[in-house]
Amino acid sequence: MTSSFVRFLLAFAILCSLISVAQEPQPAAGSSASQQPQPAGQGSATPGPAAQSKDDQNKTGQGQPAGTTSGTSNDRLFYALPNFLTLENGAHVSPLTTKEKYKVVARSSFDYVQVPWYGFLAGVSQAENSEPGYGQGAEGYGKRFGAAFADGTIENFMTGAVLPSMLHQDPRFFQSGEGSFAHRTGYAVSRIFVTRTDSGHQQFNYSEIFGSALSAAISTYSYHPRADKTLANTASVWGTQVGYDTITIAVKEFWPDIRRKLSKNKK
Repeated sequence: MTSSFVRFLLAFAILCSLISVAQEPQPAAGSSASQQPQPAGQGSATPGPAAQSKDDQNKTGQGQPAGTTSGTSNDRLFYALPNFLTLENGAHVSPLTTKEKYKVVARSSFDYVQVPWYGFLAGVSQAENSEPGYGQGAEGYGKRFGAAFADGTIENFMTGAVLPSMLHQDPRFFQSGEGSFAHRTGYAVSRIFVTRTDSGHQQFNYSEIFGSALSAAISTYSYHPRADKTLANTASVWGTQVGYDTITIAVKEFWPDIRRKLSKNKK
């Protein structure tokens, strides 16, 4: 499906831009950048809750230390796309309950940013006449918009709420933030296949692999045009979704570094 492929290309382009930024040399010790206030726990005495940085507050969504009342965040990739299931320094956060998993996925899936995003994907699909069974004109665009919205929402719930709740797996991504660029990229990519359980152990990421496969099958064989209801198309959609999720996780790994650099530039 064109929408999944476009999402894949956009995520890949963003990752390439992050590579160039991540490889920029860090300021030397004693420079003006090194005089900026440091986050809690990095070379300074641990402050009370009132002294937390904005970055720390974004980690939990409540402006409190991770694991106290909330295990999700208010962060947004590039200040726009929902990034509520990514945590920094999340080694000791409490597991999410089933209710919390569904709540945060619903919050991400029906976020106001999703409307123009799916509208853009529908426009690309219409321009390329992807899935011609939808037709053209306003009716065709409406069908493509609805399909794109449904595709994304179904996958979000299958990989982030339904299977994680059934299998007791944690749908969150815990940023590493340590090591070389290659090491961090490898860690991020590995999270597609390895995830944390609710009890804190490592386990094969059934939720991502099988969740994306189920969502691809559900969407393909339910509301998409008859001509596209084939096993080959389902497998193609599945592979594209996993590829898109892989690149997205890599972007999430380096986004905090980009955010901090942008904050310093503003200062």
